[in-house]
Amino acid sequence: MGQKVHPFGFRVGITEAHRSRWYAPTKAFYGELLIEDEKIRRYLDRQLNRKPPFAAVSDIHIERTREELKIIVKTARPGLVIGPKGAEIDRLTGELQHLTGRNVSMNCIEVSNPDAESKLICESIAEQMAKRASFRRVMKMKAETAMNVPGVLGIKIMLSGRLGGHEMSRSEDIRMGAVPMQTLQANIDYGFAEARTTYGIIGVKVWIYKGTFASLAEGEIESKAAGARPRARGNY
Repeated sequence: MGQKVHPFGFRVGITEAHRSRWYAPTKAFYGELLIEDEKIRRYLDRQLNRKPPFAAVSDIHIERTREELKIIVKTARPGLVIGPKGAEIDRLTGELQHLTGRNVSMNCIEVSNPDAESKLICESIAEQMAKRASFRRVMKMKAETAMNVPGVLGIKIMLSGRLGGHEMSRSEDIRMGAVPMQTLQANIDYGFAEARTTYGIIGVKVWIYKGTFASLAEGEIESKAAGARPRARGNY
């Protein structure tokens, strides 16, 4: 009871690709690079998702070579990340170089369907919850919108906290279609966000089922690195 597995961590290395792709030259250096990755992710989230004009970044992939640190940003609004004549992406690259002390290059990938990205749905729900919207109406609306997107076979949305300002915290969820959480072959897109309301923090979780990895198109992430793309599970 109560033992939960992260949907991405459950599949990473089997059907899902790692979001950080590099090898540390020594064991002692591994921890330093791991902390650096977390600093990069937090900085980009703060700059692109928490400040206007809100670039709607859904995922960040990090690759390292001896000479270069490459950052791949998946966003629904690539124009806001790049900026006029590339000014914004140049500013971010310069600040990341100052933060890490390495040669940094950034690349943007456009998210074609923001209504089918779990992280973006989470952020949208959290934003509306902070504006005191009805949580049941918001959940139902987002679930129905996602189910209308081609390729989405099922969705589950869960909210936890002092819903509606009630004294006692509780969890409410909505499920449409199929969401096979324990199937390794299932392509489950999982997202989490926090809604900071006047009566406390409300957690928002979204699971989206997009079919099996066997039917997934290659080239989801533009990368030449080994293991950069999700793949179908072999016969083990």
